[in-house]
Amino acid sequence: MNAHDEIKKRLQTQAETGQIRVSLHGHEEMVEEEITYEEICDVLCRGDVLENYPDYQRGPCCLMCGQTSAGRFLHVVCTTSLEVAIVITTYLPKPPKWVTPFQRRPKL
Repeated sequence: MNAHDEIKKRLQTQAETGQIRVSLHGHEEMVEEEITYEEICDVLCRGDVLENYPDYQRGPCCLMCGQTSAGRFLHVVCTTSLEVAIVITTYLPKPPKWVTPFQRRPKL
C-alpha cells in the first residue's frame, strides 16, 4: 500500500468514526462556500489524495478531492498524523486556480 492509500484509509476511518474536527479557518470557509460537515465526511470517505504534504511546517497534512453525495466536487485540506483529523480548510475547486477538480492551472 502506498502513502496516499494509507492516508486515504486513515482519513476514511476517522470520518466514519466521527474523529473529525474543523479549524476556525476551515469553519469560515465552510460558511463562505456553503459546505456542510456531511460533505466534508463524504470527501474524506470517498475522495482521493491529490497532494500529500508530509513535511509541512505545522505538521503532516494533505489535499483531498472528492465528489459529495450532492454531486459537487470539493477540496479538503486536513491533518494526516493525528488521532483526530483536523480540517484546515475546504473549498470548491474552481478557476482560475483549478482547471478541473483534479488539475491545477499551471503557474505562469
